[in-house]
Amino acid sequence: MSGNGHRLVLFDIDGTLLSAGAVARDSILIALERAYDWRAEAPHRDRRRYDFSGKTDPQIVRELVSPAVGADRCEEGLPRALLPGTVALKPGIPELLRSLSEKKDVTLGLLTGNLERGARLKLEPPGLNRYFAFGAYGSDSADRYQLPALAVRRAREACGRSFAGKAVVIVGDSVHDVACGRSLGVRAVAVATGPTASEALAAEGPDELLSDFSDLEKSLVAILG
Repeated sequence: MSGNGHRLVLFDIDGTLLSAGAVARDSILIALERAYDWRAEAPHRDRRRYDFSGKTDPQIVRELVSPAVGADRCEEGLPRALLPGTVALKPGIPELLRSLSEKKDVTLGLLTGNLERGARLKLEPPGLNRYFAFGAYGSDSADRYQLPALAVRRAREACGRSFAGKAVVIVGDSVHDVACGRSLGVRAVAVATGPTASEALAAEGPDELLSDFSDLEKSLVAILG
């Protein structure tokens, strides 16, 4: 069955749906230090100078230390680190997800560089897992640009519909979110709620650019076209 007007909306997590502060990146750095006696204090390893934005967790590990080492170990500390109050939803997210989930012609999914376990751990405290039955994750591929096609395939398997072109919407806060679906001709909606400046997002040519999701009607129009 084709999409027939249906939309597949794929959300990034960090910087888009929520912020977990430095918990995620610290869990990676701590895991590397404990397992491999790797230190982040050297200037070329300073986490403040390394851009985590829009990258998959395996890619981050590979770039931080060579050769690449078991990225799954970097999620081990997340359950303990995600204390009450650690995860903060971005403006307008509860209303936006509720509204999209109530639309019969919208299917929601995840498109994130997080390993699947880490993604689910972050979404659990604010109760967002219920909106996303499937997704494509950093644990599927270290190359974020391989993930959109996988997410589309999983959407077809989950709901029996095929999505293509502008019927697929990628929503994210980094230049990689905007660019990664370009080969599929998807609709890209950028939101400046993460570390990437609006100017840098605009330079990638997204279909829509929002400051945040606080205006529900504006956000719905931007996402659904």
